[in-house]
Amino acid sequence: MRSAALAIILSAALGLSACARAPKTEAFAYRNAVPATIAAPIAPDFEAAPLAPVAERCRPTEVVAASSLAGRTITVEEIGDIALDPREVVLTFDDGPRPKTTPAILNALDAAGVKATFLMVGQMARSYPALVRRVAARGHTIGTHTESHPNLASLSRADALTEVFEGERAVAAALTGSGYSRAPFFRFPYLADTPGLRAALAERGTVVIDVDIDSKDYLRTSGDAVARRTLAALKTRGKGVILFHDIHLRTAAMLPGLLAALKQEGYKVVHLAPPGGTPCGRLS
Repeated sequence: MRSAALAIILSAALGLSACARAPKTEAFAYRNAVPATIAAPIAPDFEAAPLAPVAERCRPTEVVAASSLAGRTITVEEIGDIALDPREVVLTFDDGPRPKTTPAILNALDAAGVKATFLMVGQMARSYPALVRRVAARGHTIGTHTESHPNLASLSRADALTEVFEGERAVAAALTGSGYSRAPFFRFPYLADTPGLRAALAERGTVVIDVDIDSKDYLRTSGDAVARRTLAALKTRGKGVILFHDIHLRTAAMLPGLLAALKQEGYKVVHLAPPGGTPCGRLS
């Protein structure tokens, strides 16, 4: 059985983050340390922050009314459903959850009154099931990102699909008994897909969440650089699905400022919900 520990390393060839094994004492070992220039407005112990009861966190109608940044909810049964209007964005976070960063990201999203989609790695869900449930309880949508984050395009069809299915089982297991379920949403690690794998996933009702704007928050840059790069790409494109990773300190640090900038520029954050789900993420 694969170790539940992961290490994130940089891949110069792909320009993307990669997952590998790390010491058992750490879920993540970073080679790209967070630059000292980031003034991260993050509490040293995220888990110590008190949470409101689920009933108080899961009121999408009131949240939308209270925030000019929050937009509509789209129920997604197939990729064509994600038809965004100008100045609409979808926030997505890959590779987590991670205790040192994901809670801070949840707090920033809560403060802005917006919902996101988290594409979780199975090994991380197995390591931190309580955090998986916490993301769901905050009203966010949870999809999957394979079991161990391999490049599926480099695997046999059988091995690639096994990675997909094991990741789904891990996330589903973490949510067992919580009253929440995973969405049938998936993202290819490294965005490395094949027509055959896409077809196989579509046949079983899985929606592949693609990327319009890559924040490149995996690069060894400051949080400010991530925000500037993201906003510049969004200004050029005008709308789209934005890719972040909730495993990076720089991402957690820059998110409040980025959300404030989006609000100031008149953008709306669209929430993607699964079929049969509600804007708050609970499935019947």
